[in-house]
Amino acid sequence: MSDARYDELARVAGPVSRETFSRLIAFQATFEKWAARINLAAPSTIPELWNRHILDSAQLVPLAPNALRFVDLGSGGGFPGAVLAVLLADRDGASITLVESNQKKVSFLRNAIAGSPGRVVAKRIEEFAGTGEDADIVTARALAPLNKLLGLAEPWLSAGATALFHKGRDYRREIEESRDAWQFSLVEHPSVIDAASVILEISDLKKR
Repeated sequence: MSDARYDELARVAGPVSRETFSRLIAFQATFEKWAARINLAAPSTIPELWNRHILDSAQLVPLAPNALRFVDLGSGGGFPGAVLAVLLADRDGASITLVESNQKKVSFLRNAIAGSPGRVVAKRIEEFAGTGEDADIVTARALAPLNKLLGLAEPWLSAGATALFHKGRDYRREIEESRDAWQFSLVEHPSVIDAASVILEISDLKKR
């Protein structure tokens, strides 16, 4: 079973050390333990945790092969932020900041990413955005409609960062609605996990 999961991870995320794979398996166990006590993900998706959440998060890694500074907004149950924190251990000099205001989830995240190049900031996104922390990549998954998401990410995107946002089957409508308020460059990456989903790569963000 482990070898099959390792092969799948390498297919989705690119080369991954065995040590990092082991840490990701440990993250999965930690997640399942905490999810029994606090709401980290829809209960119906827990049995499919590896594919539905972990691999879905891991597919961001090859989309930003040279990025070193990541910020994950509204990290919640750790997708994609905690998964990226584990995987970025294989990238020299990389780091990720997970922004989460729910204290129970903050406790989970700090436990889950201990020893990784990640840190958890217990603040609302709007508060953290004013601290001036730089980023190459901003991520978010299942956080908000795209129009609102762009507003939250604007401090980083307007300074030159690129967004990688998971979006589901309604993504085209969200893009059109966002164009009323924003100008941006867009690349749509089909999800390698869910045929109905995409990763939106957004840069050059400006208010209209």
